[in-house]
Amino acid sequence: MSNKASTLDQNTFKRLRQLYVIALSLIAISVIVSQILVQRFLIKQQDDAKVVNIAGRQRMLSQKLTKEVLLLSTGKNSLSNQQLTDTIENTLGLWATSHKALQNDSINIEANNSDAIKQMFGELQPAFDQIQTSVKRILQKARTAEESINIHSEVDELLNNEQQFLTTMDRIVNQYDLEATEKVEKLRRLELILFIIALGILLAEFLFIFLPAARSTKEVIGKLLVSEKNAKEMAYNADMMSMEKERSVKQLKALSLAMEQTLLYARIDPEGHLVHLGNKFSSFFNHRNFDSNLRFSEIISTEQDERETIEKIIADNQSTGWQGEVKGTTGQNTPVWLEMSVIPYHSGEKKEELLIICFDITKRKLAQLEVDRLTREHFEAKMDQQKTISAKIIENQEQEQNRIAKDIHDGIGQMLTGLKFNIESIDIDDKEKASEKIEHLKELTTNIIKGVRTATFNLAPPELTDHGVVSALVKLTQELAKFTGKNITLINKTDFNSRLDSLIEINIYRIVQEAVNNAIKYAESSHIVVSISHSKEILSIIIDDNGKGFDIEKKKPRSKGEGGMGLTFMKERIKYINGRLFLNSNPGEGTRITLNIPIKE
Repeated sequence: MSNKASTLDQNTFKRLRQLYVIALSLIAISVIVSQILVQRFLIKQQDDAKVVNIAGRQRMLSQKLTKEVLLLSTGKNSLSNQQLTDTIENTLGLWATSHKALQNDSINIEANNSDAIKQMFGELQPAFDQIQTSVKRILQKARTAEESINIHSEVDELLNNEQQFLTTMDRIVNQYDLEATEKVEKLRRLELILFIIALGILLAEFLFIFLPAARSTKEVIGKLLVSEKNAKEMAYNADMMSMEKERSVKQLKALSLAMEQTLLYARIDPEGHLVHLGNKFSSFFNHRNFDSNLRFSEIISTEQDERETIEKIIADNQSTGWQGEVKGTTGQNTPVWLEMSVIPYHSGEKKEELLIICFDITKRKLAQLEVDRLTREHFEAKMDQQKTISAKIIENQEQEQNRIAKDIHDGIGQMLTGLKFNIESIDIDDKEKASEKIEHLKELTTNIIKGVRTATFNLAPPELTDHGVVSALVKLTQELAKFTGKNITLINKTDFNSRLDSLIEINIYRIVQEAVNNAIKYAESSHIVVSISHSKEILSIIIDDNGKGFDIEKKKPRSKGEGGMGLTFMKERIKYINGRLFLNSNPGEGTRITLNIPIKE
């Protein structure tokens, strides 16, 4: 039953992990794809902005070039002809470079001109060439002339071509802006498609992952409760079978003793009168004369109350038989203890008789009575303590099961219901509210995942099964620190990461868990440090806290299982794995618990 339940839990949690990985992977892939597509469009938009900026600047540069040429032709400027010539040459170079850049990738942007823009640039090229040629001739004349220069024909030609250049550049700039606007509209449609896809993924995850996972978890809890009920019934049946077996063994033991070790024996009738008395029996009680009217109880004891006890035993068990201890008294008033067996017997004459077989256990009984007298108080205290521990364990199990069921119903169940209602209430036409609800759905999905992880973690931390006790303790301290706000730290001094037997690991985990919880609940600690170190043969774990501490000498277990049982459980668990537990504490000085567990390299 245990192996079956263990396999059921492992398969269930493995399936849950797979479903969560699939769900998170789908969400991650959708987000990554969305970001890649959006970023690609944004990069293209940046390049479009640069292209529009350069195209607009071309108009400005052509006007600046014309203005500088006119200043050179009139001579009305504050610069010398050489300075103005250099300025014109720089403007011409920048203007020509920008013109080429708008038609290829020479300035690290993706121009990718459309056919319409390429056609416009073809129309613009003659005017550009004429302006460039005119400016170059003007610059050549300005550098060779010693006095005034005559550049009127070149200026007229420049002015004639400038208007055509500006008009065509306006068309090119407008075309660039139109194409950029179309790309923005395309990006808007893409965002809407990605939004619908993300909504579909979330709906599919709810229907095919989270809803089946919740149902599966509920089924597992139900099976665990049924298994517990079956286990209790099996335990009860086992006890009944054990009692029946014990009774049968006693009867067989009585027969075996009668056949193999008949030291003291007698035969009596159902009324208790002697039929036959063995020689060793006669010698033992110093009774030589046989009298058929003599009762067996009179041989055994001279005390009336002891005789009545023996008579009652014979009368009550003459048909079923009996085995037990009886007390007798000899004629010298010496007490004797006999282990007596009463066995129904049918003689050859078909008369019903009882076979009495006895063994002298006086010395053993006296010693046993002395031992019982000396150990009775200790034994009774031990039994009370064990009963208290058992009751507390059952109570803790019931509380844990109720808590888990309540967490699933009140936490995960309500969040799943909220997720369903939120999905159903999304209106795709209202993009702003739909976007807000999508963000809320993401947050609600994260909370559901956290809730399921917390429930599975409280049942059995997956780190303990997958990675060992150290990883489980790291997770435990992190989770408790997060939940309680306490400063809880784990230090692995010797980098211990070996795996131990599963029973040893779970007991170590539960002991440390109990110690840390006690420090949080009862010691009022703000700082708790769990230190791990090991050698070849010993794994040592120390739990230190800065709580209020207590006087170990005055520490007493509480009665009736009302609290104070944590230390007892820890000692029972450490004893079960052959380890040792040391406790050091003083009032106001905190508490240190040290665990030493034997390990095998």
